[in-house]
This record gives sequence, structure tokens and C-alpha cells, in this order.
Amino acid sequence: MKKLKVTEMARLDHEGYKASRKLPLVIVLDDVRSMNNIGSVFRSADAFRLEGLYLCGITARPPHPDIHKTALGAEDSVSWRYAASADDAVAELLREGYKVYALEQAHGSISLEQFAPIAGDRYALVLGNEVKGVRQSVVDICTGCIEIPQFGTKHSLNVSVAAGIAIWQFARPLLSLLQDSSDE
Repeated sequence: MKKLKVTEMARLDHEGYKASRKLPLVIVLDDVRSMNNIGSVFRSADAFRLEGLYLCGITARPPHPDIHKTALGAEDSVSWRYAASADDAVAELLREGYKVYALEQAHGSISLEQFAPIAGDRYALVLGNEVKGVRQSVVDICTGCIEIPQFGTKHSLNVSVAAGIAIWQFARPLLSLLQDSSDE
């Protein structure tokens, strides 16, 4: 087996990315402090061609060198918006017809491996602050909560790691939406 060269990967350029069909998923970052985490979420959003990101509250916004360090340019390809609070972003997404889930440990949460997105529906996933998680006021207005099962001694994952795991679980059953559009 031989590793692929970048020139063999047939990646989209920025214009092709902007024009391409997107996975019907928006990530909402609720007061995420670390610019490395923000950049990593941008990069995962680019990899799975998500509709975009909402950066809320104290979450830093591009352009910033510390975001770019991990985003590696994904902050230029992925659409993003700013909202003063995640409550405002979630309320707007709900009005637009999204099913909005907080990625949070909560009574009555759905275990991630049990969650099955439905083709044709639009989703948003809220990820919270590295210490406090998703604020309760945001959890209160979400469609529900999704929880990543964990089996060790720690009670949480790094926000960008959790985002990557959850994005993959959302993307897996919907990959045909992206693969079909790359043939157009």
C-alpha cells in the first residue's frame, strides 16, 4: 500500500466547495474558548461538507492566526455566522425548520449510536464550552440531547474530538448525498 499524494486526492477547490451540495448539518459553538478547538471544528466541517457553523458568545471568529493554525484554510471554505448567544442561534435555526440537538449528557438524552438522521431533514448540533458544556437555557429550547457513550473515568471529551465523532455519526447514513453530488 502506498500513501496518496495530495495531487491524487481530487479535492474540491474553494469555488467547487462553495457550489457543492452540503450535508444538512450546522454546528453551533456555544462559548467555546479555545481557538484550536474552533479551528478543528472548521476543519471537520470542511471535511464532511457541512452547511456551516454558528459561532456564539465568546467563541472567537475568523480571521485569526490561532484559528487558522488548526483550520488550515477551512475557515475560508466553510460558511459561518455569528450570534450573540447560542439561544439566539438555536431559536433562529428552529424557525428555519432545523431539528436542533445539544451534544450533552442529560436526563433522557439519546445515545449517539442510537441516533439516526433522516434524509430530507435538516439538523443542527450544539457543542458547549470546554468547562461548562452547553448552557441549560440552550438545552431547554433544543429538540433534544444526544450523548456520546463513554466508558472511562473522565466525564467529557475535548469539544473538537466530540464534534468529530458526532459529525461522523450524522454523516455516515447521509454520505450518498455528498457522493452523488460529486459526480455532477
